[in-house]
Amino acid sequence: MTYLDYSTTTPVSLEALDTYVKISKEYIGDVSTNNKLGEKSKKLLDQTTKEISNMFNVMDSEIIYTNGATEANNMALIGVALANHKKGKHIIVSKLEHSSIYEICNYLVTLGFEISYVANDEDGLIIFDDLKKLIREDTILVSISAVNYETGVRQPLKMLRQIIKKENPATIFHSDLSQAIGKTPINFRDIDLGSVTAHKFYGPKGIGFLYKNNTIEMSPLIYGKKVDGIYKPGVVALPLIVSMKDALKIALKDIDKRERYVNLLNERIISKLEKIEGIKINKSKYSIPHILSISLENINAESLGNALSNNEFYVSTNVFPEISNGVMAIYNDLERSKSCLRISLSHQTTVLEINRFLEVFEVEYMKLKI
Repeated sequence: MTYLDYSTTTPVSLEALDTYVKISKEYIGDVSTNNKLGEKSKKLLDQTTKEISNMFNVMDSEIIYTNGATEANNMALIGVALANHKKGKHIIVSKLEHSSIYEICNYLVTLGFEISYVANDEDGLIIFDDLKKLIREDTILVSISAVNYETGVRQPLKMLRQIIKKENPATIFHSDLSQAIGKTPINFRDIDLGSVTAHKFYGPKGIGFLYKNNTIEMSPLIYGKKVDGIYKPGVVALPLIVSMKDALKIALKDIDKRERYVNLLNERIISKLEKIEGIKINKSKYSIPHILSISLENINAESLGNALSNNEFYVSTNVFPEISNGVMAIYNDLERSKSCLRISLSHQTTVLEINRFLEVFEVEYMKLKI
């Protein structure tokens, strides 16, 4: 089996899995329980949160645990909207977001909020002048993902924050960091809110966190017993949290070295596929190498994906609803956006796997092209 779908989800590392089993067995007390078992679990939770916050140079109180990035996105956008609606009802998002962001925006529209979509250039970068023009006195939030999940385009978060704060210091800046953490360096001080999910960096599914700068006002979406802050009541998933921490520690180690290796794999794939008639490479100079989108001319991407799957090569064809929003945003080409396939790489991917993949890909592609 050759797995090339790491941007959808990653396999749980042995270290993270071992941690989950160990903590599940040895820490059976709930952190809210007023006994020695509960105190033992609470101590571990506090220690784990401290380690995570230190990794990103933020405060312990700025980490809010969630079940993943989608919940974190909901918590951020809806929570900020509800808490700040008296200051304004205008929100800005990019055309390069995950579908969860658009679904949240659709809901906020029903509550009377206004959504504006900032434009990007031919490289996929947000157009600074357009962002400046869109920001108003009543703009309460801007949400722009750090890395696009379809084309891998990375946004300059620091520059975007500077523009936002210059135009309106009260405007809050949120970023979905799902495709960035563990792949490319991220400075949490470049944003006010950031969504993170463990299953993108070899951690377990069902756990993530929202980074929230302590200066940000946000309303809770869930109400219940206040165990670990006001935003996430209920039983704390301690084994998942500690497991995520261990996965995160490994993911952030040697990140530059791993990125250089993945870039070599990316270049090997492109050098082969760009020579095949009917294939277009969807990337810009700002795309991280872990994500590679291609468009197929007159071939159904799902058919090719199924053919590859039958040969035990696994890529993504169902990350796009009907068209690839990321490809459409960059190329403004409907046909190019209709039949796309995403190959996502890891530092665990081998050169041998890529060579075999390219051989099988060409064979199956030519069968469908006939």
